[in-house]
Amino acid sequence: MTTHRLHTQHQRTFEGNRFVYPVLSRRSKGLSIGVNLNPDKICNFDCIYCQVDRRTESEVRFVEGERYYCELEEMLDLCASGEIFQTTKFTETPEHLRRVNDIAFSGDGEPTTYRNFDELIERSAEIKRKHGLDQVKMVLITNATMFHRPHVQRGLEILDANQGEVWAKLDAGTESYYRTIERTKIPFQRVLDNLLLAAQVRPIVIQSMFLRLLGQSPTAEEIVAFCDRLNTIVAEGGQIKLVQVYTVARKPAESIVAPLDDSEVDTIAQTVRDRTGLTAEVYYGSSDY
Repeated sequence: MTTHRLHTQHQRTFEGNRFVYPVLSRRSKGLSIGVNLNPDKICNFDCIYCQVDRRTESEVRFVEGERYYCELEEMLDLCASGEIFQTTKFTETPEHLRRVNDIAFSGDGEPTTYRNFDELIERSAEIKRKHGLDQVKMVLITNATMFHRPHVQRGLEILDANQGEVWAKLDAGTESYYRTIERTKIPFQRVLDNLLLAAQVRPIVIQSMFLRLLGQSPTAEEIVAFCDRLNTIVAEGGQIKLVQVYTVARKPAESIVAPLDDSEVDTIAQTVRDRTGLTAEVYYGSSDY
């Protein structure tokens, strides 16, 4: 399956905006309104596959609340009127993808590190309701490292009440592979504990990036260990509604990373289904890589 070329265009700027950017998302199956809560490009992970170039500094240091809210209002107006699909970037959007599927909190770092995360989620939900978009999802794309913090838990509760979904990263089954891929000082166990903490309250989506590093694909043993982690979450009362198995679709900042072949992605997804009984969707790399 070939990825539509628009799916590779995820620039986090649009018409002078600083914090709100539209993308055609292969996982959202429509237009996703992205919210960048980390314009300073600071993240508590340094994922080896990330396309953000952290070697250069950003001109924007923090989220200006009122400007962000204005940008979100204006973007939703553009989408409601259809004007967004008259812009150069989106004129070729296929008819069946010309819909707003979600507002996604992600960006150039971990969104839950934003100090007023709960307040921002609440105001964003108010704006969504104001535009009559009650059925549009609010998606948090996260590495789960901050779920134990009270203000983040409050933010998750607000998401729950507003068509929210938590898409939480889990790219490894073993501590050593986790450290290789995520390159962080945060213990793997904290991520696992936080995934369980969130999944015991609401169904979550697990998003898992698998790749070729220095020419090497993840081992079969690593994938089995990954499945064991999923099984542990479920066995301890966690709810996993979907596992997204995907590979590199946009060129990372580092040349040592490459996408897996489609057949490898299929094999990993089938292993997840066979060993966990969970639903797994696949997202292949782009032919334009």
